[in-house]
Amino acid sequence: MPACPSTPNIRSRARAIPVLGILLLGMLWGAPVGAQDAARIVGRAGQVYRNLSSLRAQFTQTISDRMIGDFDSKGTLIQAGNNHLAMIFSDPEGDRITLDGTHAWIYTPSSAPGQVIRVAIPSDPVYGLNVVAWILDRPTERYRSTFLRVESVAGRPADVVAMAPLSASLPFTAVTVWLDQGDGLPRRIELQETSGAKRTLVLSGIQTNTAVPRSTFRFTPPNGVRIINQ
Repeated sequence: MPACPSTPNIRSRARAIPVLGILLLGMLWGAPVGAQDAARIVGRAGQVYRNLSSLRAQFTQTISDRMIGDFDSKGTLIQAGNNHLAMIFSDPEGDRITLDGTHAWIYTPSSAPGQVIRVAIPSDPVYGLNVVAWILDRPTERYRSTFLRVESVAGRPADVVAMAPLSASLPFTAVTVWLDQGDGLPRRIELQETSGAKRTLVLSGIQTNTAVPRSTFRFTPPNGVRIINQ
């Protein structure tokens, strides 16, 4: 007859079972998310973006350049489709970037008074000036994505994903984006630009699918301002 296990051994094994369960759960929670899951995350964000009729948000932007230092700005971002966008700056007050569907108007009297730059919008909007469209227009086709971590942004959990562009035509070499786990929209975007500068864009107070007057995307140069076509 086999010997019965002693009471201390039974208790030790009983204590070990929940500990082992906790260790296994910890291994599962801490397991890296695969490329397929990263693609699913950005694919969902792209689908949410494509289904929007409009997006409005407050933004803060920092451009860091080792030659000229940091340049901070803030304001309101409004878009309705890839080719209609307005970045209305409250700091520096009076600066504005407008995409009217045909041209991009870059008016920055804080740094270039007396002029506005007008640029024809490329046929592929992702190569235009709409940073959000750069990231979320067909992201699974344009990027190789890698999941990094989950991180809170303004109290909301977000999936942090690194996105490597598959085309050398884009004006940046690397992107890290914080995608809200609730609505799938970006809360923070970090771009490493080909110029060597780093751009950080943080969005807050996001509103979607609200009515936006078409006049929002019209730009009329002030009197005396010279138009420079590029």
